[in-house]
Amino acid sequence: MNWLDMPVDATAKAVAAGEVRATELARLALGEIRRWEHGPEGLNAFISYSLEHAEAAVAFSSGMAATTAAILSHTTGAGKRHIVAVRPLYGGTDHLLDSGLLGAEVTFCDEDQVGDSIRPDTGLIVLETPANPTLDLVDIAAVVAQAQGVPVMVDNTFATPLLQNPLDLGAAMSLHSATKYIGGHGDVIAGVIACSEQTAQQLRRVRAITGALLHPLGAYLLHRGLATLPVRLQAQQSNARALIAKLRDNPAVAEVFYPELDDVRGIVGRQMRGRGAMIAVRLAGGYAAAEALTGSVRLFTHAVSLGGVDSLIQHPAALTHRPVAAEARPGADIVRLSIGLENVDDLLADLEQALARAQSVVATV
Repeated sequence: MNWLDMPVDATAKAVAAGEVRATELARLALGEIRRWEHGPEGLNAFISYSLEHAEAAVAFSSGMAATTAAILSHTTGAGKRHIVAVRPLYGGTDHLLDSGLLGAEVTFCDEDQVGDSIRPDTGLIVLETPANPTLDLVDIAAVVAQAQGVPVMVDNTFATPLLQNPLDLGAAMSLHSATKYIGGHGDVIAGVIACSEQTAQQLRRVRAITGALLHPLGAYLLHRGLATLPVRLQAQQSNARALIAKLRDNPAVAEVFYPELDDVRGIVGRQMRGRGAMIAVRLAGGYAAAEALTGSVRLFTHAVSLGGVDSLIQHPAALTHRPVAAEARPGADIVRLSIGLENVDDLLADLEQALARAQSVVATV
């Protein structure tokens, strides 16, 4: 029997008989140790019931491992060969689908073309909202209405479970690269899918066969991250909104991408409970400006990943979306920002000096 589940009188007798030390029981009672002992399964329960309103959740060794399991379980594992994918998507997901590596045929389309793209052998519909990197918004309920019963998987990484719950809107799976906001500190790689128990059983099978299990230490770090997710995201979102006002007025910036901007369908407020902390900008000076901006920041870190306490900047066309087909690849003039917890005035000062540097470089070209 697990000592944590023993009644008090039985525990006392076990200590008296020398079967377990009192110090061990005290250690196991600590919240940090309980998170370690329960590991991935405790994490799954918390995310599924408390955050994503799902029957179950399955943790994986990475977000791409989770994506792979979802694809395999709904295509090869279900006797289907076709997937419908709404672009834009995270570069790794797009490339995995487009490569045909997992044996599935893919039809890429816009949100309003999903219904016309479905075939009798379609096993899965994949979308991401807000989408990486330009924060495009997809109406999840509208896609589900077109799905004709085909399961819909939503990459919910940018929104987090705090701002959006795809299963409440009819999606079959809500996927998270838990490396990002759920972990929150840039020190763990993991993925999670919230879904029904029936779907979870299929995912666990693929997870076991492909060796994609999450290490207990990774689960512990995700538990730690979840404890501060609400306060982190609130502060990050506040910083992002303060930066947007300044970025839109900067002459080096041609366009700002953020969920509340140009949201003519009212998805923020109807589907999302907040706007998040990811920003993308189109620079007036093209690729030269993007290269100069990412190379001139001092407080922002030029790196991939996102959602952590540290602010990051990266050039999608050259990094995360480099493998994406040319017709779907983000423009060379687009830069993505993940806003962290630093002082917002310091973040603004860093961006302003880097943007000024980018302007001066373009002027000399």
